[in-house]
Amino acid sequence: MVERFKTPSAAILLLLSEKDGVKRVLLQRRQNTGFADGLWDFSCSGHVEHGESLSEAAVREAKEELGIIIGPEKVKFAALVHKYERERDLTYYNGYFICDEFDGVPRICESNKCSELRWFDFNGLPSDLIDDRKKVAEAISKGVHYIEYGWEK
Repeated sequence: MVERFKTPSAAILLLLSEKDGVKRVLLQRRQNTGFADGLWDFSCSGHVEHGESLSEAAVREAKEELGIIIGPEKVKFAALVHKYERERDLTYYNGYFICDEFDGVPRICESNKCSELRWFDFNGLPSDLIDDRKKVAEAISKGVHYIEYGWEK
């Protein structure tokens, strides 16, 4: 029997800052998660919990993973990705949010899942950034807010 209404969703936060006129984004290097370990990812990400909105999940993940406090009104919707992971036969809905105002200094709070944090020029992202994240950065730069990823045959 097919289970219905069990599609996972995740919230992904792009923490931004500007220095000397250059827009920067904070990236984390993943480890021990079982997904894209060793690659760079956006500032923080995580599954949406039951009864939680995408933006609430982004705020919660920022506190859990980076130790920063973000007011709910400070996260701005950036993109929605309808993603298919062929290897695991999973469909995801990933909500991407941008934030450039927060309290605290970002730090690694889950050292078992993140080995490094580093600010990068938004227009000079590392080549070892997770592929769908690259596509999202490109889309956001072009003003595109909906992306389908992984559905190609």
